[in-house]
This record gives sequence, structure tokens and C-alpha cells, in this order.
Amino acid sequence: MNRLASTVTRSQPSVLSTNKVIRNTYILLSLTLLFSALTAGVSMALNLPYPGMLITFAGYFGLLFLTTRFRDSAMGLVFVFALTGFMGYTLGPILNMYAHLPNGDQIIMTALGGTGVIFLSLSGYALTSRKDFSFMGAFLMVGILVAFLAGIAAALFSMPGLSLAVSAMFILLMSGLILYQTSAIIHGGETNYIMATITLYVSIYNLFLSLLQLLAAFSGDD
Repeated sequence: MNRLASTVTRSQPSVLSTNKVIRNTYILLSLTLLFSALTAGVSMALNLPYPGMLITFAGYFGLLFLTTRFRDSAMGLVFVFALTGFMGYTLGPILNMYAHLPNGDQIIMTALGGTGVIFLSLSGYALTSRKDFSFMGAFLMVGILVAFLAGIAAALFSMPGLSLAVSAMFILLMSGLILYQTSAIIHGGETNYIMATITLYVSIYNLFLSLLQLLAAFSGDD
């Protein structure tokens, strides 16, 4: 009995710490999504141009580096909002392009709804089942790298078929990443809520863009 009580007592701080990371992650994720939506809306309203692939990659990886560098300080929060705000800005011109297609608004709303359903379903499943999805880590890392390089090739060489295949790959990979990251939070593999937020935000962002492209293609408007 004493050993059991000791085990329970030792586990309580760990449970409380995990619950704190989960709470802080989802609060910060909600705020960053709202801020990103705001910057995307401003970008759309002002009809700002897309910054281009090089500037987008430089801005993303630069701000990601700074967020990672300051993840244990208040500056980390500043860079989280800078990163998600920047990604929202890059999303604005893309949404404007789709909005001008026939049924463009419907396509955007369907992609948004689909993204929400997928994220909530997968997160809910990981949180309630408490299954360990850490085994997916290596597969996801390799898969994302391959899909990323294939996406660059599709853009550079104007290969629409490959681009659609990459979008389908990203839907599967980002879904897996949501399960993996949520599981990592639950089981103590990720204890920094700033980094957990970034991973989930990037998953949602790429999931939305991939659904958007596939829906537009299947509707015959892309």
C-alpha cells in the first residue's frame, strides 16, 4: 500500500504538468489561429500580393528559428505571433485567388470546415484514447521531407499532377502529425507548449491549404 501511495504521489506532479501543457497549448493555438485569420483578412482586404516562395520560406524558417531559440522565455510568445501572423499574411493572397473562382467561397468554407473536423476528431481521439503515437515520428519526418521537396519540384516545373499528389500526401502527413504531437504532449514527449502550438498550427495550416487545392481541382475550378 505504501509503495502504491508513493507511486500515485509521484505521478501527480507529472499529471498536473501534462494537463498544464495541454491547456496552455490549446489556449495559445486558439489565439494564434485567430491572429492568423485576422492578418489573412487584412491581407485579403488590402489585396496584398503573394510575397513569393523565397520570401515565404525565409520568413517562415527565420521566425521558426527565433521561436525555437526563445521557446523558454516571453520572447518566444512574441515570435509565435510573428510567425503565425506572417503565415496568415501569406494566406491572404492565396484565398483571394480561390475566392475569384466559380464557387470559390464555397470551396474555401468547405476546406475550412473539413480542416476543423479533421483536427478536432484526431485531437479528440488522441486525448481520449491516450494511445502512444510516438512510433510515427520517423515516418512523418521522412514523409514530410519527401513531400516538401516534391512540392518544390511541382512548383518549379509546373507539374499540376504532382502538385495534387503532394496535397494528398500532406493531408495524410498532417493528420498523422496532429496525432503524433497530441500524443507527445499527453505522454511527456513534448513539455514546451510554445513548440507544441507551432507544430499543431503548421499542421492545420498545411492541412487547410492541401484540402483547398484538392477541392478546387475536383470541382474543376483549379
